[in-house]
Amino acid sequence: QVQLVESGGDLVQAGGSLRLSCAASRSIFSINAMGWYRQAPGKQREIIAHITSRGSTNYAASVQGRFTISRDNAKNTVYLQMNSLKPEDTAVYYCNADLGSTNYWGQGTQVTVSS
Repeated sequence: QVQLVESGGDLVQAGGSLRLSCAASRSIFSINAMGWYRQAPGKQREIIAHITSRGSTNYAASVQGRFTISRDNAKNTVYLQMNSLKPEDTAVYYCNADLGSTNYWGQGTQVTVSS
């Protein structure tokens, strides 16, 4: 199993940037995939970005070109760099670890983008 601790959520103006961090309690080298999800009030949780153990990435269309997911295996950490933030990006952002048989989630971190 793995515990995930997130940080970096904040209040930011539209057009600004944030970097979210997800620190894992163990090596992420062999974890199948790590991802970032978000959930706004009254809406379903949606996947934002995904990175495999090989480094392949995928992004939701809504964030393509603005967000970048990366991983630092030496630091057991996955990042989400968010640029050109929009008010519609406001949500609780969650880190996810896909271990194949089991998924683990972080506690969530609030991102609020003002107009």
